[in-house]
Amino acid sequence: MPSGVAIFNGIRVSWLSLVRVGRRIIGVSPPGDRQFREENTMNLLSRLPHLYLSRLPRISLMLLAAALALAGCASTPSNSGWITLLDNGKGLENFDRIGDANWRVEDGLVVADRGKGGHLVTKNSYRNFEIRAEFWAATDTNSGIFMRATDRNKIGSANSYEVNIWDIRPDPKYGTGAIVDVAAVPVPIKETAGGKWNVMQITANGPQLTVRLNGVMTVNVKDDRYTEGPFTLQYGAGVKGAVGGPIKWRKVQVRPL
Repeated sequence: MPSGVAIFNGIRVSWLSLVRVGRRIIGVSPPGDRQFREENTMNLLSRLPHLYLSRLPRISLMLLAAALALAGCASTPSNSGWITLLDNGKGLENFDRIGDANWRVEDGLVVADRGKGGHLVTKNSYRNFEIRAEFWAATDTNSGIFMRATDRNKIGSANSYEVNIWDIRPDPKYGTGAIVDVAAVPVPIKETAGGKWNVMQITANGPQLTVRLNGVMTVNVKDDRYTEGPFTLQYGAGVKGAVGGPIKWRKVQVRPL
């Protein structure tokens, strides 16, 4: 079956048509079709009773059912090899804690919003891998994913690759989407994270490093200073040591390459 085509009740339906229907239903204009599938499935499901009452005469039931089915199937990576480390508040046993961040589980999310700073450090080390992380951040959140750390007890950009989540970093070229001191982003920062749910995808394969935020590539660089180590989820202090905004991790997966 061609890519982008679904079969529902014996009828061939293009995925583009389903996306257009979904967009009209839930009233959003996402950054991309893949992002629509991944981030808006629960929104669509939660509003289904209202949709049936208010809009059913105006839409095709067949298209709605097919859109729901495809969106549900695409909510997580479909390829084999993915290892889920965090999901709906479960999986903290896969990490060691360093620092004084107040990590806890709230409403199925792993959250931190107080402390001078801290990390959740994976117990396993990784050389070549992909990471996929779903998170929510405020505009003043200082967070990130540090990878290939050479010292698991003292994490920093001087001994690991720091993929930043910080929309208002004082030096904005290494703000959200950048790898600190390795790969800058254009200023002013276009791909921000504050006030919404985001999907960050990181690939480290030998010296080749890529970062995508909500489907948009922010980093594509070669660097070989760090080759293997754990990765971490950070909560950091705000500007000039002020309390930063919260970081909320919903799902974190890794796939060794």
